[in-house]
Amino acid sequence: MKLGAFSISLAVKDIQASKAFYEKLGFTSLGGNIDQKWLILKNGSAIIGLFEGMFDKNIITFNPGWDENAQQVDPFDDVRAIETHLKNAGIALTSEPIESLTGPAHITLTDPDGNNILIDQHR
Repeated sequence: MKLGAFSISLAVKDIQASKAFYEKLGFTSLGGNIDQKWLILKNGSAIIGLFEGMFDKNIITFNPGWDENAQQVDPFDDVRAIETHLKNAGIALTSEPIESLTGPAHITLTDPDGNNILIDQHR
């Protein structure tokens, strides 16, 4: 099963302060919109998302169909195929993809320690 690009999505209190901090660690902007209170930053193959006021806890994120530069990869495992695999493995989901058979969708689950996981397909 290919989960795609990996990142950590951080629930931050002050996106400007967080951006300045991570830039000092060598991260540069990969995408996002600071006016909308979200940014994606990259340092080598490490990717972090900064999200102010969007969720309560940090989230482990995977993006099927993307590499670490947000470029499309083919072939890739569609989020709906990942959902089926996880369900067959006995893993409970906290949300499931929309009913469409293709295109953007996401699922969420929680690991045994309470860490939230988002599998977010954009294509």
